[in-house]
Amino acid sequence: MATSTIAIALYKPFPGQEDELKKLVALHIPALRKENLITEREPIQLTSSDGTIIEIFEWQSSEASDKAHVLPSIQKIWVAMAEVAEFKTLSDLPESNKPFPNFLPIN
Repeated sequence: MATSTIAIALYKPFPGQEDELKKLVALHIPALRKENLITEREPIQLTSSDGTIIEIFEWQSSEASDKAHVLPSIQKIWVAMAEVAEFKTLSDLPESNKPFPNFLPIN
């Protein structure tokens, strides 16, 4: 049986691209759901103090994550995101050096 995994995706918008990134992030979860790649667990969307958008969601399985990397519908969103934002890591966040970091909710 496949095991679900939790993903933490981080997107730091390029200057002046904040609104465009937010539009793309709003399309991301519905597209993943439409392709049956993520579970029904409610995703969490947050903002770091440096403007990085943090998206937390649950893949159906590691195979679902792999499948997302080849599906045109998902690739289209990811390519558009890469044009307006940089994909970051948790250690890039200003809050990463705090034992209990806090973020602002988007929704």
